[in-house]
Amino acid sequence: MMYIVIYKGKFGFIKPWTAVRDGETFSQQFLTPSIIEGIEKKLFPELLERNGVICKILRHKLKYAAVDMQQEVTQARGWKVGKKQMIRERSILRRGTMLDPILYIAFEDRADAIKASQQHICLCRNEDVMWPCSEILELSEEEFDQLEGFELRFGESEQSFLVGYNRFDHGKPMYGWIEYNGNKLL
Repeated sequence: MMYIVIYKGKFGFIKPWTAVRDGETFSQQFLTPSIIEGIEKKLFPELLERNGVICKILRHKLKYAAVDMQQEVTQARGWKVGKKQMIRERSILRRGTMLDPILYIAFEDRADAIKASQQHICLCRNEDVMWPCSEILELSEEEFDQLEGFELRFGESEQSFLVGYNRFDHGKPMYGWIEYNGNKLL
């Protein structure tokens, strides 16, 4: 059996690893290994020293009601020297923000699920707070598979693709494949 903690929020943004160079990006519909590792380190700070490995989170699934496109103004790092002034060039990015995201996180140990259910999490930005529901579900792996949502299964296989570079493991490439069940809309 697995112990499932359900997190809900009003909105959530998952920064695509290509966002720096893309003119228009959409929120990813999956959580990368480094995002899951970051969530795990927030929930269990005793794991901060263990980099590049996910210890307590077995599985996860993410679903949402819709994606809302928003514009964001960014500034270049460097300065451009003008005639009488120095300026930082600006650009506008369009990014998708998930509305009403729901995240299911599966743990092997009930005590870990209880500890996680008493804390909030953020997907990628501190303002994207998701709150735990009070109930902890007990599900088999087959029952978890039936939950609606997107899940990136980590590792390399024939169906894997590059999903980013792991900030916790010296920029090592991360691979995975998406499993999807149901309708992405609630």
